[in-house]
Amino acid sequence: MQIRFEHISKEYLKDAKVLDDVSFEIDAGEFVFLVGPSGAGKSTLVKFLIRDDLPTSGDVYFDNQSVASLTKEEIPALRRKIGIVFQDFKVLFSRTVFENVALALEVVDSPILVINEVVPNMLSMVGLSEFKDRFPQQLSGGELQRLSIARALAHEPDVLVADEPTGMIDPASSRQVMDLLEKVNAMGTTVLVATHDQATVDRMKKRVIGLEKGKVIFDKAKGTYNG
Repeated sequence: MQIRFEHISKEYLKDAKVLDDVSFEIDAGEFVFLVGPSGAGKSTLVKFLIRDDLPTSGDVYFDNQSVASLTKEEIPALRRKIGIVFQDFKVLFSRTVFENVALALEVVDSPILVINEVVPNMLSMVGLSEFKDRFPQQLSGGELQRLSIARALAHEPDVLVADEPTGMIDPASSRQVMDLLEKVNAMGTTVLVATHDQATVDRMKKRVIGLEKGKVIFDKAKGTYNG
């Protein structure tokens, strides 16, 4: 399973390009950081991958399938293959920890027996088993992000995309979250992290793709935020 961004450009206003002819590939099983300042186009690329938006020109290919050409009916199948973790968690505060993870399976009509098996496994993996009956407002920021990761992994996606996953949590929690993402990657899941957290990128020594003013300015197999 490969992801290819081919000659991606995005222009919201004439002569104001958010992305300008961006191309790169991510192979199955890679762990890749997409870095750059706010407004560089990181989150826009994530939106194109999950078909939440379309480029002005170019296309994204997921396992050799054009994402832009997918029909409305085909988009849910794509999104089941891609788990998403957001900066602001996007959990449901009216549901317990267990119920938040279960929701990812309920929306695809998973049997209750499957839900009752998968959810405890996911919570155990992210270290939240003892909090299964708590509500999100009873969790710390780091625990909320681990809950978000558990939910994103519940349907066993091929790819996990994390958009600024450490942006709202403290340094110690950030390290726990990134170590968890590294563990997920070691289990075979492709991981793409969009971030401007220089310290985290430098510590983890993974492939780094740098964006600036809508263009790729460097792509290093093992590098630093500054290239």
